[in-house]
Amino acid sequence: MINDIAPHRFSNIWKNDIIPQPDDYVVIFKDSDVLVKCAGEGDSFTLPCVFDIDNKITLKYLFMVDDKAYFTSLEIPENVGEALKYVSVRAYRQAEHLIGFPIITASQLHRWYVGNRFCGKCASPMTDSKTERALVCSKCGRTIYPTISPAVTVAVIDNDERILLAKSAVGTFKKFALVAGYTEIGESFEETVTREVAEEVGLKVKNIRYYKSQPWGVSSTEMVGFFAELDGSDEVTLQREELSEARWFTPEEIEEPDDISLTFEMIRMFKEGRVKEWKKDF
Repeated sequence: MINDIAPHRFSNIWKNDIIPQPDDYVVIFKDSDVLVKCAGEGDSFTLPCVFDIDNKITLKYLFMVDDKAYFTSLEIPENVGEALKYVSVRAYRQAEHLIGFPIITASQLHRWYVGNRFCGKCASPMTDSKTERALVCSKCGRTIYPTISPAVTVAVIDNDERILLAKSAVGTFKKFALVAGYTEIGESFEETVTREVAEEVGLKVKNIRYYKSQPWGVSSTEMVGFFAELDGSDEVTLQREELSEARWFTPEEIEEPDDISLTFEMIRMFKEGRVKEWKKDF
């Protein structure tokens, strides 16, 4: 998965005394694009360093990877060198994980900073906390923290022979994936699984088993993966507002999944016949 960057170490421990060094990294966004540094021929790229960026902009500390600090800015540099260009944030899918994971994690924090310039209670300007990663209202003292929305992704399996895959009816991602959805107020993750499967494809499930979780900065979510078994009829009834297509797949019918997301790791497990072995632990 994209967050698997070992042997490198990601650290989100908050620090308020980090001084940007010339070779630290900068992750700057412009609408839905990210500023990158071209790395030779083709479409390969790296992230720019502090010395590549106009030093007039104010940098905000984000996190560390190994001994390198990563920063962002709410300002857009006026001048960038010929080696720098803006590309779609979705380029994280083509980048190595050591570049892609910082991009999507930085995008989550950047959206949070941009969307919370003013207090939602009294409309006064928000300021950076001096003690933790938080924003504090300059007038009423209201404190807010980075938004993380829990969501589930569920692999519905029929008798260990077929898996249900679906295509979203919204957004730009149009590959077959697992049924997924956000956890609502008052729900457990297992209840979210049951509801989302029923709402989106009209099926019932049983034997819901937790598999693994993944931070997914693209949508500010914590994805929680579950395997579940079909309970009863296999007839799919689409929720057209959410899905354009959904059907059952055998392992042979599944295209080779990528190694970026929890969803596709779970699909790969089914394709390679490893779900049966995993279930033996229950």
